[in-house]
Amino acid sequence: MDSKTDTLSGGFDEPVFQAQSVFRMLMDCMARPGQKLTIEPQIEPPAPMGVAAGAIALTLCDHDTPVWLTQTLSKSPVAAWLSFHTGTPLTVEKAEARFAFAEAGAMLPSLGLFASGSQEYPDRSTTVVIEVPALTGGPEWVLSGPGIKDSTTLSPIGLPPLFLRQWADNRALFPRGVDVVLTCGAEIVGLPRTCKILAREI
Repeated sequence: MDSKTDTLSGGFDEPVFQAQSVFRMLMDCMARPGQKLTIEPQIEPPAPMGVAAGAIALTLCDHDTPVWLTQTLSKSPVAAWLSFHTGTPLTVEKAEARFAFAEAGAMLPSLGLFASGSQEYPDRSTTVVIEVPALTGGPEWVLSGPGIKDSTTLSPIGLPPLFLRQWADNRALFPRGVDVVLTCGAEIVGLPRTCKILAREI
């Protein structure tokens, strides 16, 4: 498959129905932090973007939503694929992005560099979509907060060691702050800014 074919193909077969399905699933995963859900539409975004990340982009991005991509994604067919299927403008300014995407293994910038909204408009923040190699098998986190009965656990692989410290700083900004969606292949996990995350003490 050449780069032109990569750009033109791999989107939703039934855009309205499938986008609605993905949107409902996203709302569910953000309402229940730590719950792993699987994206159902069978799409094929260009490598190195995963299925779930691509479906999120097709669902939420449009010509009014600037998107930031890691250097690897911006230099891959992903940039043209997003432009063709969504019309979204790309930005190199993290603070201007409504959505940000990072592939598995990417060197992630600090969450504090993205838009955190304002007290009046906390929704004018960046949603950061991070692909990870696996959602299990890493250091165990304990999640608590709205949408979680007592607590739940998550153990993703591939996030930087400072992620939990950055997350604590992000949560302290509430109602401002970024939201994060972790993806692995077709799986997604929501981490809204209200979610408290602590490392499991050994």
